[in-house]
Amino acid sequence: MAKFVIAGRADCPHYAKAELLADYLQKNLPDFRIYKITQCPDVWEEWLENVCEENKWNHKNSPIIWRELLDRGGKGLLLGGYNEFLEHVQLYYGVTSSMTTEMMMIIAQENLEAHLEKKQEKENLKGLISPLQIWITSAASPACYNLIPILTSGQVFGLHTEISLTLFDQEEVEKSLQGLVLETEDLASPVLRSVSFCTKVEEAFRQADVIIVLEDSMEEEVHTLEDCLRSRVPLCRLYGYLMEKNAHESVRVVVGGKTFVNLKAVLLMRYAPGIARNIIAVALGVEGEAKAAVARKLKTAPSCIKDVIIWGNISGNNYVDLRKARVYRYESAIWGPPHFSRPVLDLIFDSDWLKREFVVTLKNLTDTGQQFGGILAAHSITTTLKYWYHGSPPGEIVSLGVLSEGQFGIPEGIVFSMPVKFENGTWVVLTDLKDIEISEQIMARMTSDLIQEKLVALGDVLTFQPYQSDDKQEKQEITPDHKASVYSDLVPDENKHLAVSDVEISELSHHTTSVTPSFQEPISDLEGNTEER
Repeated sequence: MAKFVIAGRADCPHYAKAELLADYLQKNLPDFRIYKITQCPDVWEEWLENVCEENKWNHKNSPIIWRELLDRGGKGLLLGGYNEFLEHVQLYYGVTSSMTTEMMMIIAQENLEAHLEKKQEKENLKGLISPLQIWITSAASPACYNLIPILTSGQVFGLHTEISLTLFDQEEVEKSLQGLVLETEDLASPVLRSVSFCTKVEEAFRQADVIIVLEDSMEEEVHTLEDCLRSRVPLCRLYGYLMEKNAHESVRVVVGGKTFVNLKAVLLMRYAPGIARNIIAVALGVEGEAKAAVARKLKTAPSCIKDVIIWGNISGNNYVDLRKARVYRYESAIWGPPHFSRPVLDLIFDSDWLKREFVVTLKNLTDTGQQFGGILAAHSITTTLKYWYHGSPPGEIVSLGVLSEGQFGIPEGIVFSMPVKFENGTWVVLTDLKDIEISEQIMARMTSDLIQEKLVALGDVLTFQPYQSDDKQEKQEITPDHKASVYSDLVPDENKHLAVSDVEISELSHHTTSVTPSFQEPISDLEGNTEER
């Protein structure tokens, strides 16, 4: 089997003559095969130089013809140009070409036009299959390292949706970003069209369809809670401006992390009002922690626990509501089909565990950020995105931090975690749920802290004022020595299924934390923190 490769400039008359002769031989000889390569005149010399350098050949003109000793792409044996090919054909096959110069020029022009049309067709096809542009901020963080394999697996956006990843962070971590890009390419994911990194502020979120805002690392030293809150404003102002300027109008923004998640989301909405509806805060991490705690108590798998509701501040003063929670595939005296479930509260007979141990466990997890590492953050974010694009499981309640419009008596203008469902590419607050009313006292504690955070961050209030109830007995009970009993003191017996994860704001204000701002350009007064709540 004789296998030849004929390459040349698309407008080269000698290539046209060699091509026509090779076509004749392939048509009439059963063991003669050719493969053609044409290049635009403006890139031909560079292409030829690269081919010769790679194969250690010396050839200067068009066309270049070689014989492959294996299949195409294998080891090649240089034959030469048009004259060498003509001599070879005459010697081995007794065939020559009688094409006139005028005909050579006509065919060369036709080859050029066909090459340009084919090139344009390829560009048009690429335009029809436009990848989803995904940007990840603070890309050098551990959460991003765990996030990328899930995003590129095809499980989030679908196996038929190509994605293009851009990792965004500051210049100081450029080497880490380069390494992360190479590792991502090594995944050889069929849905990953491209991956790159960006450290230039003005290029951030260019043509973004999805923006994932991760926990930003900080270096600046802060001494008070008020400084922590105010330090979030410059970065959110910068991000909000860039999102509205560079991203698509329909961009979807997901805010994750373990500190000030609600505050960051509401600040982004303030500085990017055009896309405010498409900015959400991820609450599935806290929801997952609560499900795992309940599952350990019931000795079942966390995936069997459904419809746990997280109310309030995702990374601070929040409540875990078990009134709608159900357990599936539970091993007990009562069995049913896969869709059969039982209320969680009917199976937990230890009310003391609900009032104390369960509350303290969740409070510690929220307070310290313990267990909310890269894996949980990545899974929570990707699951939220999957629901956003493809819908949440039918009939299942999902917790999500969204801008309040007065639902459930929550004040407007704050981001509050509440029950929702995802459908048709958007989310809907489940205001029609029955028996989920929350007492005014509990709601006031949650909303007061979020309002105070926003006011202090924006400079409308100088000092953070923790919520104080008019009830003197409550004031006396809410002390560091009585954290474990906050839940039982605030919630009446009939509401024992509301669990509180309460962070004492007053204690945080006395801590000093060394933190690093995740971005310092172009705003020179950027400050930040990792003060955990």
